Amino acid sequence: MLALRGQVYMKNSILRCLSTSPSLTGENQKYKLLIVGGGSAGCTMAAKFGKHFKKGEIAVIEPADTHYYQPMFTLVGGGIKKLSECGKPMRTVLPDKVKWIKGSVTEFKPHNNSVTVLNGDEITYDFMIVAAGLQLNYEEIPGLVEALNVPNTGVCSNYSYKYVNRTYEILKQFKSGNAIFTYPNTPVKCPGAPQKICYIAEDYFRKNGIRDKVNIIYNTSLPVLFGVKKYADALWKVVEQRDIKVNLRRNLVKIKPKEKIAVFQNLDVPEELTEMEYSMLHVAPPMSAPNSLKKSKDLVNDLGFVNVNKDTLQHFKYGNVFALGDCSATPNSKTAASVAAQSDIVYQNLLALMEKRPLKGKYNGYASCPLVTGYGKCILAEFDYDLNPLETFPISQDKEMWLMYTMKKDLMPPLYWYGMLKGVWNGPGAVRNILHLNMKK
Repeated sequence: MLALRGQVYMKNSILRCLSTSPSLTGENQKYKLLIVGGGSAGCTMAAKFGKHFKKGEIAVIEPADTHYYQPMFTLVGGGIKKLSECGKPMRTVLPDKVKWIKGSVTEFKPHNNSVTVLNGDEITYDFMIVAAGLQLNYEEIPGLVEALNVPNTGVCSNYSYKYVNRTYEILKQFKSGNAIFTYPNTPVKCPGAPQKICYIAEDYFRKNGIRDKVNIIYNTSLPVLFGVKKYADALWKVVEQRDIKVNLRRNLVKIKPKEKIAVFQNLDVPEELTEMEYSMLHVAPPMSAPNSLKKSKDLVNDLGFVNVNKDTLQHFKYGNVFALGDCSATPNSKTAASVAAQSDIVYQNLLALMEKRPLKGKYNGYASCPLVTGYGKCILAEFDYDLNPLETFPISQDKEMWLMYTMKKDLMPPLYWYGMLKGVWNGPGAVRNILHLNMKK
């Protein structure tokens, strides 16, 4: 009986593997639509197009077992949410009709309408959506990986599910000294996140009676505090009121974990290096397009991002290829809200292409960044390609508001899981039109 149960278990296990991955078939596969990436953009596009295709005509290539709602990581780092609330099994966020190929793309061959996955299999397609996200390059800062993987170094990072719990643990253990927060000299997903945790930490120290024992420092590689002037002006008032020291054009280049010293480069005077002692160091790591994309020179620009038209999101050279999300070369802020807006444009234009109609969808660069400035406080920044405010509510959103904080904490997560990932939420454009009585802003 035990032997029979073992055989049944083994058979079921094999069938489960075959249902999600080509790795055991040894066969090349062909799909009408191939989506590379199972993050926010990939899952959203799978949901939208899943309604139009038969089972087996769409595939998503994604190696991860768990899909994370990454915008919540900031709240996990501040002890507001738990990591367990951020993730769901990948299979549950993909439509049943969509084939999940559990693996990674190692090579893109757009001239052959194919990609190669890690096990060597070749996947071919009629149309492809690239939604591969950004790659976190922790190893590029000497000492950082070591510091993140041993206790009592005071180093944390909200950007990975592997390390985000360390942030709140360090906050709770903090007694006194320098608390330093960094922004890297690379493209960044959710550009507001590195300073959000800075504000949350400051509020935490204040609420726990140790603010006078802490020097809070925000070192950013950027020449500005925030890219949109309206919100930058508001944030400068926040840092001045709360005595947060901001150093512009400062880039973290090395960590000495044993000595608890961080080394920063002055990007305006590259030979100038400054060592700073820390008790807490929150690091936003260097980021880039995935290595597999960067190798595909005719698919990407010089920085490795998919070279698409910023309006239509269609590839300039390969018309059957579209890209959205963090891996695209569009000059917008890389946020989940951007993906929501882009997803409808890709959906409209790819359907039009398939039906041999003109591509009429135009992406305006919409991005949103709920800038959490403490417990119960948030500035909701919304803007377009030209960095002009594009606000949903008929009020000026450059103020710290409890309403915006509640939206970030309680409304946006279910809107993500049950709206965006189901293919029915395209961002607040329609809501904005209603609230502003269809008047252009």
